[in-house]
Amino acid sequence: MFPEGMDMSGLLAQAQAMQAQLQQAQDELTASTFTGTAGGDLVEATMTGGGELTGLVIKPEAIDPSDAEGLADLILAAVRDASAQAQAKAAAVMPTMPDMGNLGF
Repeated sequence: MFPEGMDMSGLLAQAQAMQAQLQQAQDELTASTFTGTAGGDLVEATMTGGGELTGLVIKPEAIDPSDAEGLADLILAAVRDASAQAQAKAAAVMPTMPDMGNLGF
């Protein structure tokens, strides 16, 4: 099933270490917050690394009753900015998968 001479205990230890690194990275990401802005800081959205929107600040000058669509666009842009920051952090803190070689599968 596995190639001859493969150290199964070493492989298991490596997998456990990777699992611990992954959990630590996920915990760090979840504990982080990210703030995105739009419209020259007229709208500010704050979210967790887990993707939960935790805050939204809209400056009064961003509110034009005749342009609700414009305000909606600013809100979306701020949320997307915060989300992009969270995704970039996730990519930076997640451990890279080692080359496991040919396991014979």
